[in-house]
Amino acid sequence: MAEENEGRQLKEEGATSTILDSSAQERALLWRQDKRIVPLTASIYFLCYLDRSNIGNAKVLNSSTQNDMQSETGTTNYQFNIALMIFLIGYFLFEVPSNILLKKLRPSRWLAFLMLSWGAITIGIGGTHNFSQITGVRFLLGAFEAGLFPGLVYYLTFWYKTDERSVRVAIILASATLAGAFGGAIAYGVGHMNQVHGLSAWRWLFILEGIPSCLSALFVWFFLPDYPERADWLSEPEKDLAAQRLHTEGAKGSAASMTWQDAKTTLTDWRLYGHYAIYFAVSLPFSSLSLFTPSIVAGLGYHDLEAQLMTVPPWAVAYVISILNAWSGDHFNARGFHCAGAAAVGAAGFLASAILPPMAYLSRYGCLIVGTSGAFACIPPMLGWLTSNMWSTASIGLAVALNVSIGAGLGQIPGVWIYKADEATRGYPTGHGVNSAMLFFVAIGALGLRCYYGWRNKRILLIAPEGSSPRLYAL
Repeated sequence: MAEENEGRQLKEEGATSTILDSSAQERALLWRQDKRIVPLTASIYFLCYLDRSNIGNAKVLNSSTQNDMQSETGTTNYQFNIALMIFLIGYFLFEVPSNILLKKLRPSRWLAFLMLSWGAITIGIGGTHNFSQITGVRFLLGAFEAGLFPGLVYYLTFWYKTDERSVRVAIILASATLAGAFGGAIAYGVGHMNQVHGLSAWRWLFILEGIPSCLSALFVWFFLPDYPERADWLSEPEKDLAAQRLHTEGAKGSAASMTWQDAKTTLTDWRLYGHYAIYFAVSLPFSSLSLFTPSIVAGLGYHDLEAQLMTVPPWAVAYVISILNAWSGDHFNARGFHCAGAAAVGAAGFLASAILPPMAYLSRYGCLIVGTSGAFACIPPMLGWLTSNMWSTASIGLAVALNVSIGAGLGQIPGVWIYKADEATRGYPTGHGVNSAMLFFVAIGALGLRCYYGWRNKRILLIAPEGSSPRLYAL
């Protein structure tokens, strides 16, 4: 149905893409936007990911003296995994409503509210004493963090064209890899605060990492711009240029909120379920690495605070690879191939780690770096690809929310269970094997979508009026 509507629209309206020359004015506008938006949005997600994943560090922090989170709260491995999973239940339930509220309440206001809330909840985790308290607070953390990432991806469509989004999504998402790197370094430092003022180091970890989110909420409220047409730091000619740039390739701040017809059209656009499927698959390595990298590294011959420090290199390498892969995918209009290539490399890294001898510590550590880099580098082109192929404001918001809800919500739940504590001495073969299989699925799925969009573009060109430049699907 969606394909027929697109073809009919091309015939009836002769819809064509307004292609602007790369002018000095446009480059200057893009640079002004980047300076204001990219560092701030990347910082927001950095803090979000830090507050989400620090429970993995807390689980093993000062475990040699039994002052780690799991020991002091008396939780079993099974209960601890339940506490990790309950976060994802809240994450799944609140992503779509949150993206709808972002449009209704303005991005700056809604994102600032979410930051203040999850920052306070993170501090609260530092005061938990048992399994019930941990699960309750983690559910609330998932509910308030749910809207951030799909909200930021949606938000970028108000400011950037199709071929400009993936690299900026990459910078935002790559801040998660930075958070993984800094999280290990911070945990290493905070680990030396054990029993300061009578508090264990893991409690200090939650308290100290929750405070910046609360303080940054005020900064976001006042400094995050909502829409180009409302930006008082842009001149009138710049606002006009911003609107012209996004005439056919972006979401509109002035657009009406989503209707039931918009929702029905998006929900029955079956090609989108291909995107949801590959995002579901990549969410297993995403969640499992987020939560278990300290435990994986601890099984490679590193112990206690040293294990925290050795989590830094995999995330640092993944940061660089993610940005380079996203830029290349946008530059060559080849997001499908870049997504598939990165996923295949990551899959090979996890597969090698699964079959290597448990005592091959150095080789398996190298495989962890390769697997982490591939898993994270395939996500930005994947998300940029989805938003580039949604052509209305309402459909972008819902599709992104559904994509992240199905993927990052439901898809991350199995990732909580695949790294089994009783397999630590065997090198976690189940976890690495499952992640390898999921990334191979991503690679095959991305290639399938790439072939589909190539076929659709040929059909669009066949029915387009002669001499026109029809809008084609991004590849």
